[in-house]
Amino acid sequence: MTAAPAPSRLGVRDRLARDPYLTRMIIVLVALLAFFAIVKPSQFFGLRTWTGMAVQFPEFGIMALGVMITMFTAGIDLSMVSVANLTGIITAYMLKAALPAEATGTNYVLSVLLAVLMAVIVGGACGAFNGFLISRVKIPPILATLGTLELFGGIAIVISEGKGVPGFKPFSDVITGKLLGVIPIQLVVFLVCVAVIGSLLTFTGFGTKILMLGTNETAARFSGMKVTSLLMRTYILSGMLAGIAGVIMLATYNSAKAGNAEPYTLLTILIVVLGGVNPNGGKGRITGVILAILTLQILASGLNMFPDISNFYRPLIWGGVLLAIITMDEFKGGAVLSRLLTRKAES
Repeated sequence: MTAAPAPSRLGVRDRLARDPYLTRMIIVLVALLAFFAIVKPSQFFGLRTWTGMAVQFPEFGIMALGVMITMFTAGIDLSMVSVANLTGIITAYMLKAALPAEATGTNYVLSVLLAVLMAVIVGGACGAFNGFLISRVKIPPILATLGTLELFGGIAIVISEGKGVPGFKPFSDVITGKLLGVIPIQLVVFLVCVAVIGSLLTFTGFGTKILMLGTNETAARFSGMKVTSLLMRTYILSGMLAGIAGVIMLATYNSAKAGNAEPYTLLTILIVVLGGVNPNGGKGRITGVILAILTLQILASGLNMFPDISNFYRPLIWGGVLLAIITMDEFKGGAVLSRLLTRKAES
């Protein structure tokens, strides 16, 4: 009897060949892990390093999920950071006005419930306004959300008078705590957001519809899809994710300010494109975006281990990586990788 081929091995190669962007992310992530493990083994494998990473990436990771779903529709949301800051400022004022400062058990619970409520209301309202401009007024998404980036940021400045707004200690204590004494709550919130968005994209028609819309809006309209309603829901969901990121930042920094996290606008776009989402819409998966979030966080944390590398270089690195990825994709870099993997699978 002849030996049967190993189906699992061929299956993995076949899947990698069909998704070169995911393969690219896995290769880059493994290379980064290997590099820092060799160069800075004691620091890189320290518990403090990994705990710090788990605290840092959820806030921009949640924003990246919002940018991802809008990019699926061939759109984009540049206003995420302004929505997050506005939500954080309003939530800080609301918590102080509604609850006494004394740290009681009731205050801990109510502060979390109020923060979630404000994230949903403020973020959803901002997202609805974005959706209205894009779906009803027919303003291109990049221009609409660029305008609301400044609009929401201006509202945040007016409300806070350009100053930082102190946070609410009972709320910060909850969100900056650790589940089972080990897992940061910020990471738990991020995982919940990933699970919700992943379920929506995988187990409901929402994911299929927004990808179809991003592929060909005209065909989507002729197929009977309610494009206006779908765009509204997409941008409302994006705004809600920005709101959740805003209250996470409020708890982490124990303050809110209109100018917080400005570099995250570029970073979230970089994450989504690096994760294999097509800027022209219609293609991408959440797995690639999650790998991109982890990759960039590991890179950022690894760079911090080198005191000679200033944080001022970080925007330069992010911008250069983004341009390199877009250029590579335009020159069919993904297609080349796909052909190479296909040849290996056939051999």
